[in-house]
Amino acid sequence: MSRLVVVSNRVSMPTERGARAGGLAVALADAMTPGSVWFGWSGKRMPATSNAATIVENKGVTYATIDLSESDYHRYYVGFSNGSLWPLLHYRTGLLEFRRDDYEGYLAVNEIFADRLTPLLKPDDIVWIHDYQLLTMAEALRQRGVRNRIGLFLHIPFVPPAVLHVLPSASVLVRAMAAADLVGFQTHGDRMNFLESAASCMGAAPDATNGFIHQGHRTETIVAPVGIDADGFAQAAKRAANMAETKRLIESLVGRDLAIGVDRLDYTKGLPQRFDAFGQLLHRHPEHLRRISFLQIAARSREDVDRYQSLRRELDRKAGDINGAYSDFDWTPLRYMTRAVNRNTIAGFYRLARIGVVTPLRDGMNLVAKEFVAAQDSADPGVLVLSRFAGAAEDMTEALIVNPYDADAVADAMHAALIMEKDERITRHAALLAKIRKHTAASFCRDFLRRLKFIERATG
Repeated sequence: MSRLVVVSNRVSMPTERGARAGGLAVALADAMTPGSVWFGWSGKRMPATSNAATIVENKGVTYATIDLSESDYHRYYVGFSNGSLWPLLHYRTGLLEFRRDDYEGYLAVNEIFADRLTPLLKPDDIVWIHDYQLLTMAEALRQRGVRNRIGLFLHIPFVPPAVLHVLPSASVLVRAMAAADLVGFQTHGDRMNFLESAASCMGAAPDATNGFIHQGHRTETIVAPVGIDADGFAQAAKRAANMAETKRLIESLVGRDLAIGVDRLDYTKGLPQRFDAFGQLLHRHPEHLRRISFLQIAARSREDVDRYQSLRRELDRKAGDINGAYSDFDWTPLRYMTRAVNRNTIAGFYRLARIGVVTPLRDGMNLVAKEFVAAQDSADPGVLVLSRFAGAAEDMTEALIVNPYDADAVADAMHAALIMEKDERITRHAALLAKIRKHTAASFCRDFLRRLKFIERATG
């Protein structure tokens, strides 16, 4: 029986699950059954990059990790992955910083990943590579003679050719991605952007089934939106409603409505624009003064990147300006915190909230939107305000869809959410809940792997 071998930039070790639950670990929970392998970076920076993977077994799952040297880490991860690819693939070309040395370091680390993984593979293994840090790994594995079925899934957006070609050597990345048998995306728009880029970079025209052939190799594509365990998260939110932290938050609100935003501290999340919108809500709709509190949780990330330090300073200033302008002696309108909060605790906070504000400038999917919906009390739910540029907006059309660049429009949507009648809130929530129950974390894994295994049966 074939094994599933998951490859990602960072391996979520079983001992870290409590602290790092979320993201890829949550999305892949149903796929990582006994016999599976998870391969990637350990998260450790050492004097030299590992010559071989360190193997740990836990509950039948094999975790194989390598350490990176400081030089490899900075060129591959800080430099090219987060300095070039991250802004590019989020349409922020003005923030893109390209250095040839970083690009070469990215290629080199993808080669190192391939070198360290190849000896661990068995002939019938299915390899599933994840995300933008490893776009060239499928090709690197092919160059080492690996003939296994290889899937690649991009969790963040993919841009059209006009944007992609801002990056030097973009064609190299697209060609390398095409070495996979199946390339997956969160939305139909992202898939079409990739197919147009393949045609632009390689002259590989897509066929009727959204695949193409390049140099004798067929690459198929799939749209497989990442989801959550909606019912499980709903149960967690119900339990969390009785936790001490949730009760403390209730007491602090003193009967006021709660608006909530939960994000990583990242410039793609639209946090400065969100703060501006909340300020506009208080300015344009003064009837909400002293009647609402906004809680923004923005866990710090990538603190060794200057741009993120600058973002934090900007948010500190904007929060101070809003609170200075509107606070009263017994009311602070904007509560802003940058420490991480336990996912179960956040579930309880979502359940309290009248508004969930999810307004990224661009996002591959955004599971916060789905978690907020799942956490609500169906008998008296809150309202989701959602950016049109989040991948989730392609399906979650019953949310109040906004352009995050328009602070007045976002403020008006928050106002509409606060005054919305219960019957409309219930109707919108029921439709959204049905959708997130359909596209779950389990269905994401099932749909992608079923398609990849079918390719294996057809051509292997």
